[in-house]
Amino acid sequence: MPQRTVRVHGGRKFTRVVGIGPHKLISDEPEPFGSDTGPTPTEFLLAALATCTSMTVQMYAERKGWELTEIGVSTQMDYRSGPRGQIIKEVQVAGNLDTEQINRLAAIADRCPVQRMLSESVVVQTRTLVRPTDLSTAA
Repeated sequence: MPQRTVRVHGGRKFTRVVGIGPHKLISDEPEPFGSDTGPTPTEFLLAALATCTSMTVQMYAERKGWELTEIGVSTQMDYRSGPRGQIIKEVQVAGNLDTEQINRLAAIADRCPVQRMLSESVVVQTRTLVRPTDLSTAA
């Protein structure tokens, strides 16, 4: 699967335009800090976890030939559980599934790539690049 670079450009206040391949998304902060024109960065992270979980469970069920007719995943931050908080994830499945299949899907839900990335140590290497100011537009 090809990896695309995620690019972010600033806007007014905290509004940011997120570019991923041909896709454009808006991120922002709620009022009074931002204009609430899009999800916060944390909400994008929660969305990534929820969508990855949903896709992983569905892929597994399809590969096994199980009758999973619907999957829903909700995520939210719980900041009351310590300085970093914790993510609460609820997975709902529907279909002609027995107890063993449901238990296996629950285990698979905890093994999606995004959750593994969040749960394990992931190295983030930051490089700061300085772009020269465009002197032709300076007054």
